[in-house]
Amino acid sequence: MSEIYLKHFPELDENRLTKLIDLRELYLEWNEKINVISRKDTSTFEVNHVLHSLSIAKSFQFEKGSEVLDFGSGGGFPGIPLAIFFPDVTFTLVDSIAKKMKVASAVADSLKLDNVKIINGRVEDLKQKFDFITCRAVGRIGKIMPWVRDSLSTSRINQQKNGFIFLKGGDLSDEMKETKLPYRRIPISSIFEEEFFETKEIIYLSRYLKNRF
Repeated sequence: MSEIYLKHFPELDENRLTKLIDLRELYLEWNEKINVISRKDTSTFEVNHVLHSLSIAKSFQFEKGSEVLDFGSGGGFPGIPLAIFFPDVTFTLVDSIAKKMKVASAVADSLKLDNVKIINGRVEDLKQKFDFITCRAVGRIGKIMPWVRDSLSTSRINQQKNGFIFLKGGDLSDEMKETKLPYRRIPISSIFEEEFFETKEIIYLSRYLKNRF
């Protein structure tokens, strides 16, 4: 299973590569107890879940000491794979569903990811501010933004402006019309050639962007 990761990320060291490989066994074991990934995705776990999460790592270089909030993290995507890839960045995974957070916590503990924080609760209750906020397949951007907009920090340590990073799929025409902030759309098919990514995009929004891309 290491081939697909090294194909796209030849710079991976042995420690990070081993942890990415170990994700399959950990999640499939937990999935027998608590359903956090679709049964039909088990044979394509590396592409549909891990690589999908890591598409963010191809477009964003989080600096050491950055704080990233993964909203609606579920079982830990994209937060867990990103925490493996960026060991010097702190990822706070938040979800209101306790059983899914239990899986994310167990996976993080098994892999000894000391840069992961697990919070079972509502994002609106968080007092901390973050450099970036990630979100995968939770709902429409216009609906999510009121929940997370106050969690973005105004101080900046990264080359890219602080913002919101959504992993989305399908026809986004109507959804993007609801978006009030400047945004950039990144087709994941321009990053990875696997068929799964043909309709997948990264949507990057920031109140600090001056122009649409």
